[in-house]
Amino acid sequence: MSASKNRHAYWQASPLTLVLLAFLVFPIIVIGIVSFWNYNSYSLIPDFIFDNYAYLLTSPVTLKAYINTFQFAFLAWFFTLAIGFTVAYFLAFHIHSVKAQTICFLICTVPFFTSNIIRMISWIPLLGRNGLVNSSLLSAGIIDQPLTFLLYSDFAVVLAYVHLYSLFMVVPIFNSMMRIDRSLVEAAVDAGANAFQVLRDVIVPLSKSGIIVGSIFVMTLVMGDFVTVKIMGGGITANVGMMIYNEISLLQYPAAAAGAVVLLATVLMMLVILFRLVDIRKEL
Repeated sequence: MSASKNRHAYWQASPLTLVLLAFLVFPIIVIGIVSFWNYNSYSLIPDFIFDNYAYLLTSPVTLKAYINTFQFAFLAWFFTLAIGFTVAYFLAFHIHSVKAQTICFLICTVPFFTSNIIRMISWIPLLGRNGLVNSSLLSAGIIDQPLTFLLYSDFAVVLAYVHLYSLFMVVPIFNSMMRIDRSLVEAAVDAGANAFQVLRDVIVPLSKSGIIVGSIFVMTLVMGDFVTVKIMGGGITANVGMMIYNEISLLQYPAAAAGAVVLLATVLMMLVILFRLVDIRKEL
């Protein structure tokens, strides 16, 4: 009977396994193989060389792209964590009605009814040289000339990331906070703890799993993104995803494949570190 159940379990898992093999594992294997190929201006040359990796790991352009990528990832993580924790704390501990919490969540998800590109483009008339922000500051006499850093800059890229991915931090943190036994908070208050001590010693430690899960979402999304950098950076700045996109545009597929492999390895190392801090199975 046990062997029969095991066979049924294998048959039930086989469709998903085949899908993962066909659409995840196989493409990664192909990318890994192509990353060792040679190429010229008009064709790919099947080979086994390490030139693509050698150039990738020694090029100052690659180093700058990775520095920009980690900078964007850290800043986006920091600001989304601050916003996500604050919003989740407010929803979990200051709104006691389930209906009110649902309404607030729906309000938070309204921007997701449109595509990321539309949401990014909506910042352009607001932050542009002749946009609403500069026009208002000039009219109020606060500035003498338009602020150029508001758009097509690192500031604009980070702002777009925070706008796009804050909800990915709110949801897992809120889920963790809703699991906190309220009697623990009451016990801490009865023991003489002030609001800050309750937050530091009770709320934050018990919300760690949600913070880590939200961090995984935000970090992986930012590390692999290039559209946001392309639109909001205006071609002035670049990250690893943008570098790979440019190589694909120039038909330099082996170099792009090598960049993709290195980026994948970098993200996987980050995920291994984060997964060691929380049991992801408890959050699913």
